[in-house]
Amino acid sequence: MGANISGKYNLGVLDLVPRLNGATAEQALQQSVTLAQHAEAWGYSRYWTSEHHDMDELASASPEVLLAHIGARTNTIQLGSGAVLLPHYSPLKVAESFRLLAALYPGRIELGWGRAPGGGPHATMALSGNYLQHVSKLPESLAALTELLEDRYTYEEHPVTARPIPELPLSLWMLGTNVKSAEFAARFGMGYVFGQFMSDADGTEAVRRYREGFIPSANRKEPEVMVAVSVLCAETQKEALSWSSEMAERRRAVGKEISTQSDHVSTSTGTNDMTDANEVQRHYAGTPEQVSKQLQQVCQRLNTDRLLVVTTGPDYERRLASYKLLVNA
Repeated sequence: MGANISGKYNLGVLDLVPRLNGATAEQALQQSVTLAQHAEAWGYSRYWTSEHHDMDELASASPEVLLAHIGARTNTIQLGSGAVLLPHYSPLKVAESFRLLAALYPGRIELGWGRAPGGGPHATMALSGNYLQHVSKLPESLAALTELLEDRYTYEEHPVTARPIPELPLSLWMLGTNVKSAEFAARFGMGYVFGQFMSDADGTEAVRRYREGFIPSANRKEPEVMVAVSVLCAETQKEALSWSSEMAERRRAVGKEISTQSDHVSTSTGTNDMTDANEVQRHYAGTPEQVSKQLQQVCQRLNTDRLLVVTTGPDYERRLASYKLLVNA
């Protein structure tokens, strides 16, 4: 779907489940439930959550488990993974888990997958062994996953079905940051989420390759694009920039890049005021009106009206406030 002429866009939440300001895992997970419930009430169309391993600052290693919990505490909002890291897992297990979710919450489940390791080298090896070997077999894994979701998979010429089979099928998306991920999404006829918040590219080439190479599938007849962006809205531009800088300082203090916001904090004034014209803006900070104007430019550039919004702090109250301000802009 292309960007609306009116400049409006379809907003969703991408929640990394951060443990902010010393919060326990239990507190962080409850905050995710609160965020999903408020997002649904405010008119956000979807809630997605991520997968990370052995990262002290993040509290979700299993998106399907958290989605099952949040599904029981919401009513209509779409629920998705951003993303299940497919190289670690059997395609059959992934298909079964998300079909079970789709049977529990009919018409609400979106399976987003990715190919990143999701953790450091030791956690990655502990999880699934030789990760690079698994990545090299992604075409085979993707073929198996799509066949399983279309009920045409066989193993040694014997039919194998991912059960339960939901009455309403789930939708399949690839979350990536480059041309390679876009080509995978196109080849297997799935939706494509460009992760601008974690990419050094602006997505133009990746999205172009996706649309031009798209092959229709049983899952999707036309190419569909979403863009994942990092945002922090506040009542004033000064507050938004200050809080974004605060988050960047915290990341530098712990020496990890677990957040989505670039250490280069850009003012969202509605014009591109980056000092380097070739530098990709990863994070948008400002008033709702300023950020909204910037996001409209993102939608126009990539010809979509769908955004996944990541806001990681600086605390739960201000994170929630940012989402509310943005949707009411």
